[in-house]
Amino acid sequence: MKSKRYKNLLKIEKDLSSKPLKDLLTKIKKNCTTKFDESIDLNLQINNKQKKGEVNIRTIVNMPSGTGKKIKVAVLCEDGKKAEAEKVGADMVGGDDLIEKIKGGELNFEKLICTPKMMIGLSKLGKILGPKGLMPNPKLGTVTDNIEEAVKNAKAGQVEIKNDKDGNIGLSLGKKSFSDDKILSNYNAIIDALEKEKGNSTFKGEMIKSVYITSTMGISYKLKLDKHF
Repeated sequence: MKSKRYKNLLKIEKDLSSKPLKDLLTKIKKNCTTKFDESIDLNLQINNKQKKGEVNIRTIVNMPSGTGKKIKVAVLCEDGKKAEAEKVGADMVGGDDLIEKIKGGELNFEKLICTPKMMIGLSKLGKILGPKGLMPNPKLGTVTDNIEEAVKNAKAGQVEIKNDKDGNIGLSLGKKSFSDDKILSNYNAIIDALEKEKGNSTFKGEMIKSVYITSTMGISYKLKLDKHF
């Protein structure tokens, strides 16, 4: 059921035609009438149903303006690398003890970084970590010996771009409190990453079918892409 606040927004906003992001930000922020700092969220649908089967995107993008969220990062590593992980701000650091905690259901983190040597012990926990999107992956920079870089990237706002079975991708561009320039820089970084993914894949025709943007509790607007790919 739509709230009275939301229904009032729909009455005020009559023009829901497709526009570039820079022309919509003022409206989107004006619709943020709740007491908390709402997220500005992007929802894309890609054309992943291809003749030769589905094409799935899974990559990462470093958000130049961050996400406005504090990310809890866990690091699974050998004893010799624990001090490095703690020094750069990892929230949880461990070896076999951390594996046991995860096995017992302790998942008090949003990102798990693992050194290659520790992946052998972690591989048995795929059924626990996989469904939650927490399984480390070399392609995503979360299986690495460069603990410092991985933790800093995760804390600075590195996010994963991944579509579901219907081709939908959901991402946050930041918060209402972000300046327009910060939101636009994050948006451009995402679009550039998707454009690169198309060049590395077997997509036929246009990759992106539609893009919508909304605040957490606001109205959804259709975006007009500056690039077509």
